[in-house]
Amino acid sequence: MKIPSFGGIEIVMTDALKLNKLFAGVLVAGLLVMAGIKLGDVLVPHGQLESNAYPIEIADTGSSEADAAAPAGPEPILALLASADLAAGEKLAKKCAACHVFEAGGANKTGPALWNIINAEKGKVAGFGYSAALSAFGGAWDYTSLNQFLYKPKAYISGTKMNFAGLKKPQDRANMIAWMRAMADTPAALPSEAEIAAENGS
Repeated sequence: MKIPSFGGIEIVMTDALKLNKLFAGVLVAGLLVMAGIKLGDVLVPHGQLESNAYPIEIADTGSSEADAAAPAGPEPILALLASADLAAGEKLAKKCAACHVFEAGGANKTGPALWNIINAEKGKVAGFGYSAALSAFGGAWDYTSLNQFLYKPKAYISGTKMNFAGLKKPQDRANMIAWMRAMADTPAALPSEAEIAAENGS
């Protein structure tokens, strides 16, 4: 129904009955949906399954939480020393040349001179000022301690001034240590079969 308004503008009046029918339809549809959900719950009750419908088997690796939390250490390298690549070791040593010399009679630099270093006492190169941590650490630079130190210096000796990320590949450490062994008046003896077996836990 149309009625004129002031100023000649017509206002269209929506049929109230049609609106009531629309609202009623929406309300009935909502009630039907709710009733359907309730009926579904009654006909098909929900419950917890005792087990998965499709069981998934996971192989037991045998590792415990403690094993997972344990930090990985350097792999054994004693068995690799006899066949190590000295040229590859020399190439790796060039990365250390900014701080160390390996030649006989070489002067200390930022780091100590490393001629005759295999089996030398830790922190005892004459004229070099070591960190308190390394000076107090004790022991000799044998193959095993060099393997641990070159893997991650700050993990092996906490407080060392050695800023080196480490050599993560065992073959790189073996090559480097074998070359350092050659940088000596008399190269140290290679590890015995018993020492290799002990390092491998045999």
